[in-house]
Amino acid sequence: MSFVKPEAQAKPKLQVPPGAVDTHMHFYGPRAKYPWAPSRVNDPPLAWTDDYKAMQRHLGIARVVIVQPSHYATDNRATMDALKEMGGTTKAKAIVVVNENNTAAEMAALTREGAVGIRFHMLPGGVLSWDTIAKMAPRVQEHGWHGQLQFNGRELVEREAFIKRLPGTLVFDHVARFMPPVEVDDPAFKAMCRFLESGRCWMKCSAPYESSRAGPPRYADTGALAREFVKRFPERMLWASNWPHPGQPPISDSAMLDLLLDWAPDDKTRRMMLVDNPAKLYGF
Repeated sequence: MSFVKPEAQAKPKLQVPPGAVDTHMHFYGPRAKYPWAPSRVNDPPLAWTDDYKAMQRHLGIARVVIVQPSHYATDNRATMDALKEMGGTTKAKAIVVVNENNTAAEMAALTREGAVGIRFHMLPGGVLSWDTIAKMAPRVQEHGWHGQLQFNGRELVEREAFIKRLPGTLVFDHVARFMPPVEVDDPAFKAMCRFLESGRCWMKCSAPYESSRAGPPRYADTGALAREFVKRFPERMLWASNWPHPGQPPISDSAMLDLLLDWAPDDKTRRMMLVDNPAKLYGF
């Protein structure tokens, strides 16, 4: 499935402040140069830096955090090559996937090139297990990296003690990706709140389509959770496009940005999510 070109989208209603950051997106380069992993669950379209720069201009986004897609497993070449093409470390950072086979020297080299975190993706297509997280989370602390987590948020209660033992800063993807969405009085929602209260955890308000049963345009069930998290923890919230929306039907990036008008209805909070919070977390 192809992504929607900017010229085929309406302009977003939201005017983003200068320095806005997209904290989660993926690049998919030419397959001959960057072969896909056998573990992938879908075949994404070619989506490279010129395509993203056009979308960036369309939304007014200044900086980006490139997340290693599961399609490349631990081969970070596409992600790091794209980071260079996006302007280097002043304009882009990367979240990579490494495991026990990667040496400290290899991780140090990734750090110099702009890697700031490790991706733990425990859903189909992911390549790092919960056991691997326990081994790798301490190792990446030596390089100043944080851990980025994506799994079914309904597991938060059973996983809470384990995650609490992980060292360093943690980032939870896609409104904690409760599949399906929970109510605000659910134990899993309360567990997520405890992580955000800790002062070392962050959440990306992004990709509601990954978990919503209500569907577009407002994704009311996931949106209700996003609004509540933003209301309670504005200083821990981030925004992301999840471009080019792998595994989804065509998605309007303008519509994804404009969800902030519902989830974060005041300029101060939106500035925190788009500029201040990501600058603090990612070191822009």
